[in-house]
Amino acid sequence: MNSIHQTIIELLETRYARINGEAFIKDDPVSIPHLFTKKEDIEIAGFLAATISWGNRKMIIRNSRQLMNLMDDAPFDFILNVGQKDFNRFSDFCHRTFNGTDAVYFMKSLRNIYKNHGGLEPCFCSNASSPLIPLQRGTILSIKSPPKGGHKRNLQNKIFYSINHFRNIFLELPHEKRTEKHISSPALNSACKRLNMFLRWMVRKDRHGIDFGIWKSIKPYELVCPLDVHSARSARYLGLLKRKQNDWHAAVELTEALKKFDPDDPVKYDVALFGLDKEAKNTRK
Repeated sequence: MNSIHQTIIELLETRYARINGEAFIKDDPVSIPHLFTKKEDIEIAGFLAATISWGNRKMIIRNSRQLMNLMDDAPFDFILNVGQKDFNRFSDFCHRTFNGTDAVYFMKSLRNIYKNHGGLEPCFCSNASSPLIPLQRGTILSIKSPPKGGHKRNLQNKIFYSINHFRNIFLELPHEKRTEKHISSPALNSACKRLNMFLRWMVRKDRHGIDFGIWKSIKPYELVCPLDVHSARSARYLGLLKRKQNDWHAAVELTEALKKFDPDDPVKYDVALFGLDKEAKNTRK
């Protein structure tokens, strides 16, 4: 490892150790699943909090907490026993472009997943290695070719198929077209930041306790780094990311770069990259 790489890894490790802990949890959407101890409650709370995780973090936490209240602060029990009349309580929910229509469908789909598909974890893991995933209209998932002149990476990795397999199950019930935008797809070249963050929460487990490590069907080294404006900005500044667009190609490129520092757990540096950009932003004020 050359001196530049050594400097970068020392910086990331320092920020990771500084940020990763209870102080981070309380001001982050991951605080929502940390309200619970049962596996299924953690999954459902984490999935919903991750789904609306864009915009101001205080607003995300407040609105995620509202969703938990609407589920009587017992997500799994609510999902198992929800009736048609219970869906009405979500009709007025709104977080940016995620509205009551979307919230109602999410409740119906989660009910379908836990009653007919064995829960969230199997939906991300079944057929995850299948090269062909049919869409609702009978088309086949594919991804655009790597950028011209770019290095060909394993863009269609396990998480690529896991997310798309889950997305097909999640959207198998009748739904409005608008709701589809809230479940991203790497096959459409989305970075899938929120789904990758949710998977990080469920799969990784570290001594500081941010991530839960309650899913065993996916390994930490198989994860793809959540990519948003903050982590992308830090990654480009450090020379870990060359691609200009924040898409699936970029998420895979960053993950491959981070594997040089920790091949077994590359996405541990997600919080470090996020924190670096936040620190830089505060310094500029």
